[in-house]
Amino acid sequence: MNEPSGRAALHAAIRPYTSRRVAIGVGAAELFAMVILAVVVTGEGPLGFKWYDRILLVLVGAVVFYGLWRFASVQARPSEQGLLVRNLVEVRELEWPEIVNVRFGGGAPWGVLDLSDGGTLNVMALQRSDGRRGAEQATRLATLVALHSRTERDD
Repeated sequence: MNEPSGRAALHAAIRPYTSRRVAIGVGAAELFAMVILAVVVTGEGPLGFKWYDRILLVLVGAVVFYGLWRFASVQARPSEQGLLVRNLVEVRELEWPEIVNVRFGGGAPWGVLDLSDGGTLNVMALQRSDGRRGAEQATRLATLVALHSRTERDD
């Protein structure tokens, strides 16, 4: 597999590593268990399930899997124009001049962008649980912010 180099590598998507794999694994195992439970448990005895109970089990499994899949799909996608941040619920597109600073660490579970309007935006793709890899991703994002916000005076 060819690794992107130079500017393309700098603009590669940022995704969490550990939490992504855990969320996908747990979601798949949970959905599989709910389907097996719906098939195995019969309509007899104290735990007897009716047909609608079985369908509800699979639907609950699918909803939980969807929530975990959404968590696994968080990302920050930089481009030459700006940054697309996809968190658990919110998707926000920012232009580079809107981003003032990238903060990572200090007790927050993920990275935080300081915005030019005085607000902040969490970046769930930058996970502290990823350790050194997360710190490297945050440094890469800070480098992108500096690269795209540089002016002639650079004040």
